[in-house]
Amino acid sequence: MSAQTKKYNPPDPILLTLFANRFMSVAEAMGRSLQQTAISTNIKERLDFSCALFAPDGDLVANAPFIPIHLGSMSFAVRYQMQLHAKTLKPGDVLMTNSPHAGGSHLPDITIISPVFSAPSSSGEREIIFFTASRGHHADIGGILPGSMPPTSTTIFEEGANILSFKIVREGVFDREGLLDYMVTKPAQYPGSSGCRNIRDVESDLKAQIAANHKGIQLIQQIVDDYGLETVQEYMYHIRANAESSVRNLLRDVVKRAGSNVLEAIDYLDDGSPIQLKVEINEKDGSAVLDFEGTGCEIRGNLNAPISVVHSAVIYCMRAMLDMDIPLNAGCLVPITVKIPEGSLLAPSRSAAVCGGNVLTSQRIVDVVLKAFHACAASQGCTNNLTFGSGGKDKDGHNVTGYGYYETIAGGSGAGPGWHGTSGVHTHITNTRIGDVEILERRYPVIVHQFGIREGSGGKGRWRGGDGVLREIEFLEPIQVSMLSERRTRQPYGMEGGGPGALGRNTWVKQPREQDGDLPEDYDERQPLKPRKINIGGKATVFMGKGDRLLIETPGAGAWGISEEEEEELAHGGHDHLRTWAPRGSLAEREAAQAGF
Repeated sequence: MSAQTKKYNPPDPILLTLFANRFMSVAEAMGRSLQQTAISTNIKERLDFSCALFAPDGDLVANAPFIPIHLGSMSFAVRYQMQLHAKTLKPGDVLMTNSPHAGGSHLPDITIISPVFSAPSSSGEREIIFFTASRGHHADIGGILPGSMPPTSTTIFEEGANILSFKIVREGVFDREGLLDYMVTKPAQYPGSSGCRNIRDVESDLKAQIAANHKGIQLIQQIVDDYGLETVQEYMYHIRANAESSVRNLLRDVVKRAGSNVLEAIDYLDDGSPIQLKVEINEKDGSAVLDFEGTGCEIRGNLNAPISVVHSAVIYCMRAMLDMDIPLNAGCLVPITVKIPEGSLLAPSRSAAVCGGNVLTSQRIVDVVLKAFHACAASQGCTNNLTFGSGGKDKDGHNVTGYGYYETIAGGSGAGPGWHGTSGVHTHITNTRIGDVEILERRYPVIVHQFGIREGSGGKGRWRGGDGVLREIEFLEPIQVSMLSERRTRQPYGMEGGGPGALGRNTWVKQPREQDGDLPEDYDERQPLKPRKINIGGKATVFMGKGDRLLIETPGAGAWGISEEEEEELAHGGHDHLRTWAPRGSLAEREAAQAGF
């Protein structure tokens, strides 16, 4: 009998808290183990990874506060692998996957899944009682550009290794040959694509993930030894039920505050693709249907978001709006039904490019959900993905060892009723660090000239939006540099009359060079020329020369409410330019959004 069909007594509140913290501590210990044993900058320094604990049915039980976009989607990956291998898994087996079709987010995020088995029964049989899993962003897994986040990709085959399911460890034996085949040989088969440019780092970090999962297995087995399997599974159920009850109460409260059980919102990607949402809440049972009908069709670029990413953004929003300390887990989604139109950019085909959907479109989904629930103004709505590196296929088709560097860059967080936004933070679905300046300059051929707050970029209002940041990097050798970003043409919206945040901008500060044809005929070496400033747009890859710089100005965030000065002006006759927002969820608001207001 499953935990869902068993009838349990009401939980002991002390034990409920104890188990919630014990489960979270398992994920935290996994994370510490992974950070300590990884070697890449992206995992060891930027902490672009997540660890979590899953029930035998694949539901998320508990996690530490890692990367929200990982945690909500990893259960899709666990369930997919269960369907393939559940009856054939043995102690010592470890699975590896990154395919969006198999519950992945985007290809650089590789998930390692380890089953946790019970003690042998009298007949010698063992059953799966938990799964431990870790997901890490690997800075290069092949594809058409170093860093494996190509802003120009149009199919998933250009984005690197695509692994549906691979038993990387079989009964305790690590399959290195299979790993090389998946990571180096297969990605290089596609035109213009290379295999992994630095397999040494990737292999080492994958072993660190395997070790982290094993640490989780040891700690879970210790909890089972302390309390017994039946009690552990009972409180695993209670923790999920508590999260479910909390979300149901939240939805009932939303109906009371909004005065309606129907909420609507719409926002747009920089290319004009709409993401539209209608929320219908059943006040009696505290359930809701989130219907994304009206969302744009699949995109030729890479802003398509797999279904697991959509659910991840939704579960994050539900947890973020709860004013109580509970672990993010599958119970948060039990009262929620998510409807996604087939063929839309939120349910793309298997060959669609997706590397930007996980990091950019997910942010817009969060914006739309929070806008519908009237929770806060828009945050920066971007992760400002910077990649650079070298290596890949040479002119003879041979794979040349190189490297890829990847980072996301902070911006402003949105204001709300009673608080100002925060400046210079990673917002919503990303919770990583930025590359440390000293480590960045020591390990890579770059100099960081600026890194600070972009003053005045937050929206103006009663409660101000957070400011974005400035980050200017000089490259000390010729190198391929790529930017994948949003909110370069559409500002993060304010609410209740608050002003929008400033647009982001990416500027190539190019040194004139003879080989580029941009030196004047009367050039005099004794009089250095001023560099050119070139706006490269939101999505571009540029081969930059020695001495070139990239200046990244990240978006600010929206404000909430009109300022006291504006209120006073309105009270004394008002001004036409001091308009307030249309009622939320209305057709007028959608038209205002389309007009850019």
